[in-house]
Amino acid sequence: MSLVGQWRAIEDDLPAGWGEARLSLAVADEARRSRAAGLLGPLTPGRSGGTLRISAVRHRAGASPAAVTRALSRLDDERIGGELSLVSTEIAPTVEAAPRTAAAAAWRAALETLPSDWSDAWVEARFVSTDHVEHAALLCAPLNPARTADGFGFRFRTARRTGYGASGEMATRCFERLDEQGIQATVEILRALSETQHVHTQGPVWYVDGKVV
Repeated sequence: MSLVGQWRAIEDDLPAGWGEARLSLAVADEARRSRAAGLLGPLTPGRSGGTLRISAVRHRAGASPAAVTRALSRLDDERIGGELSLVSTEIAPTVEAAPRTAAAAAWRAALETLPSDWSDAWVEARFVSTDHVEHAALLCAPLNPARTADGFGFRFRTARRTGYGASGEMATRCFERLDEQGIQATVEILRALSETQHVHTQGPVWYVDGKVV
């Protein structure tokens, strides 16, 4: 069975509410084992004797189940065989999650928090799983989304009339695309300015964590 097939079989047997699955990959050929470790690099694998250790994580920072699938598929593509086994499972702690709603409705609700004369805003959209972010960013490509450090959302700029950033109408249409795909989100206005005057510029410059946004 392929490594991806082994992972899917393990994933299907995981208990409901699992948060982290720790896995062991045994590759008998030492030379191929080194290559496997390189291909698994994005998962930051550990090594113990003749095995490689990786983890799949849900609902918090770490390698998502989809990321594990993609990494293992690279080994399958190079015909690197091995035995994948489950070492341990951690149940995700029960926490009160922030309410998720239809993305377009969340965006409109966020806009209602702004003053009537707002001109520029820096916005964050967050999703219940990192698995949604890549697809959501593709659907919202006109917003020029920048992924958040924890991987659970993206940020973008919007301008009400002129300047740098997508228009509010474009943002609405992008969030409606998320609704069409059943991708729920929370939306928060992180920063906002009112009545900015653009004199030979594209608008205000914001510095966040030492970077221009």
